[in-house]
Amino acid sequence: MQKALHVRTTVLPGGKIEIVDEELPVGESVDVVVRHASEASRRSAVDILNEAPGQRLFKTAEDVDSYLKGERGSWNP
Repeated sequence: MQKALHVRTTVLPGGKIEIVDEELPVGESVDVVVRHASEASRRSAVDILNEAPGQRLFKTAEDVDSYLKGERGSWNP
């Protein structure tokens, strides 16, 4: 049995949707999650962080490594 099914469909009159898949188990319960596919809901976490006030402290992984080395060095005088 398949673990997940992703179906893009169009909402029918009356707010109805139809899902057809021959692998769905007849007579068994399934969970259905409906998510509006608007572009606004497709923002990535990076997009959201980039819109936040201020800027990210680190631009690259090397910046992070350098900062952490400096911090660790300050722990042991």
